[in-house]
Amino acid sequence: MVIVAGHIVVKPDQRERYLAGCVSVVEQARRAPGCLDFSITADLIDPGRVNIFERWETHEAVTTFRGSGPSEEQGAEMLAASVAEYDIADVRSLT
Repeated sequence: MVIVAGHIVVKPDQRERYLAGCVSVVEQARRAPGCLDFSITADLIDPGRVNIFERWETHEAVTTFRGSGPSEEQGAEMLAASVAEYDIADVRSLT
């Protein structure tokens, strides 16, 4: 399993527009083969932070979906980013 997690920073007054532009990305990801979970969400405390969380069956599934990454428009709106990919060997349910 692969988890992609982190956050990006956009101008606070542009965050809602940025998130609206991500709706189709989330929809596509959730339909993609190997996607177990995918979300791009507004942070509850920081008005410029956008949280990223993805869970995939394999690294190949991530790579196939990711393609060239964010569009030029999305990339231009990002002031900073801290996102990493984690290979997971074992999972324990907390529920």
